[in-house]
Amino acid sequence: MGRYVEGEVREQSVLFPERLEDWVAEDSMVRVIDVFVEALDLVTLGFERAEPSATGRPGYHPATLLKIYIYGYLNRVQSSRRLETEARRNLELLWLTGRLAPDFKTIADFRRDNGPAIRKVCREFVMLCRRLKLFTDGIVAIDGSKFKAVNNRDKNFTDRKLQARMQQLEDSVAAYLAELDRADRNPALVLPTRVAHIKDKLAEVKEQMLALGEIGERMRAAPDGQVSLTDPDARSMASSGRGTGVVGYNVQTAVDAKHHLIVAHEVTNVAIET
Repeated sequence: MGRYVEGEVREQSVLFPERLEDWVAEDSMVRVIDVFVEALDLVTLGFERAEPSATGRPGYHPATLLKIYIYGYLNRVQSSRRLETEARRNLELLWLTGRLAPDFKTIADFRRDNGPAIRKVCREFVMLCRRLKLFTDGIVAIDGSKFKAVNNRDKNFTDRKLQARMQQLEDSVAAYLAELDRADRNPALVLPTRVAHIKDKLAEVKEQMLALGEIGERMRAAPDGQVSLTDPDARSMASSGRGTGVVGYNVQTAVDAKHHLIVAHEVTNVAIET
């Protein structure tokens, strides 16, 4: 393959392998993450297992898992399974963790069990930025984003959605009753198995209508007239796309105008901030 840049032969042994240090740039963000986490008092912040147990199987240090979590946050890698994959192949993460690669369940459990401590870490970062005078005096930009919840749109009910769903069920009932009426007038046109199937469907639709009636009662008791079955706090909100919406949360963020650092944020289920 002359006249092309040649790669190295994969089977070639290297007598003096390159260090991980050589693969991470001096101004890489992972170096900031490493210094920041190492300076934290994880015991005071409330991280679980910040002090190792005298017995049992050794676990990962919470500082290692925190570094992985922060790296994923900065690089928009939210899934614990993806973080596990990145920890095995990403040179920056290999450098950051010292080639430790926790499995996805360990990463997910760390995030679940240390929510309050992680929020305190965010506060410590803001305080550090203030000490370094990285925030400009009173100049911030505020914007909101809609974050999708785990609640499916079909599991969220508003008055309009409930009425539309009830109308669909009523139309289905009318169609099934009309078919049963035809079967009564002329039994030869409809097979007995079809009649039995229609009766089963009618019973199923009536159960769904009863369930929707119960949801309607819950909606009337809700302050904003919405009910989400999977995530009770999630709400249906209009998004930037025309005619689209999302069931989730409204995240309001204040960002420093000069260094683009997040000064404060607030998560709400109110669609529009006033």
